[in-house]
Amino acid sequence: MTHTFVLSDDTVLCRQMPDGWWPLQVQLSPDSNDLNEQAYQVGHVTLHESLAPSHWLPNDNGNTDNTPDGLVHTDTEAFNTFTAQATSAMTYDHAVTHNVTLPVITESGSNAFVPYRQLMTHLPVALSDQISQAIQLLSWQADTQFCSRCASPTVHANQGERAMVCPVCRLRQYPRVQPCVITAITRPNPMTGEMQILLAHHHRHGQPTMSPMYGLIAGFVEVGESLEHAVVREVAEEVHISVSDIRYVSSQPWPFPSNLMLGFHASYASGDIIIQEDELAHADFFDLSNLPKIPPKGSIAHELIAQVMREQGMPL
Repeated sequence: MTHTFVLSDDTVLCRQMPDGWWPLQVQLSPDSNDLNEQAYQVGHVTLHESLAPSHWLPNDNGNTDNTPDGLVHTDTEAFNTFTAQATSAMTYDHAVTHNVTLPVITESGSNAFVPYRQLMTHLPVALSDQISQAIQLLSWQADTQFCSRCASPTVHANQGERAMVCPVCRLRQYPRVQPCVITAITRPNPMTGEMQILLAHHHRHGQPTMSPMYGLIAGFVEVGESLEHAVVREVAEEVHISVSDIRYVSSQPWPFPSNLMLGFHASYASGDIIIQEDELAHADFFDLSNLPKIPPKGSIAHELIAQVMREQGMPL
């Protein structure tokens, strides 16, 4: 018996639990052998488990012993032997077309499609990354049904290889990952010496309100440049300052649309903030003791800011 996640665009079929929404793992019955054998048909993808069992712990190090069968189990005993129970993911339309048995979904019911951005604030890291993987692969499938060279309909490569193949010109199209850099820039407050961090309100977060969200400087890596060069360029473009002591911290897959966020920490070197007005509404250095609203838990921006706080012995 195998299990699958069911998605609709960037939303995931979930069940309402006392501690929030949790992704359902829909069972594929033995009658679904065709689905199991053709896990790379359009609308259905095989998922890889890429992290150790310890990464399936909830973000707050709690547990969810009340999780029912059919959901991800995160009780203490399961931590020691956990493997990725959901071995695939499929779209809702694909599930309906292939008569996969789904739970009842109603507006006021306990089962619903929930946005990934909402789920990532409390899911274990490995589960969040697996769902991110599912969103990206299903989107890639939908976008590569035709050859980009000769426009012929494509087919999947042999099972085990993630590629869409043109049967006419043999061009192989693989899932693409777009690298992006995101940087926490710090300096001591020139007046008090308290550590500060550069935060910016981006237009993508909507118009400024009474409590606008502030994030970090981020952007895509350009062809022909190193990651460190991308950090320097993006910072110069968006806030017109120079940085030094650039060091890599961590990374996060980000399925909007198919990015790999590469997190850095850098020190302010020189310059006055001049914002790139088509990207930002405001940017400034904030004392760590007086931060504005920042991105939610589960995002790499939140983790980079939290790490700066921890280095200064301050809770977030």
